[in-house]
Amino acid sequence: MSLDNEIKDLEDAKRYELHIDGHVAYVEYNNVAGGRLISKTVVPEALEGRGIASRLAKHVLADLREKGLKILPTCTFFAAYIQKHPEEYGDLVQDGYKVVLGLK
Repeated sequence: MSLDNEIKDLEDAKRYELHIDGHVAYVEYNNVAGGRLISKTVVPEALEGRGIASRLAKHVLADLREKGLKILPTCTFFAAYIQKHPEEYGDLVQDGYKVVLGLK
């Protein structure tokens, strides 16, 4: 999985951002030991239905894999996305959180 060069990780703001058509879609996170807790995904109404949230998810998950970090997806979108693609992303989920997602 390759990184999307239009999505930026703004570490000071603790969020990934994607600017499209004058709008900003983003994923908020907090750094935790060995990983990132993904807390919120926001796609403005004007951008809905274009696969933006999935595009963000693919990028964030690829970025975490590249950085050797685990994910704690408290964001309902990310949790559902990983549950739909456990073969691709299940290994990125922090061990204790795999039970919550039904991956163990």
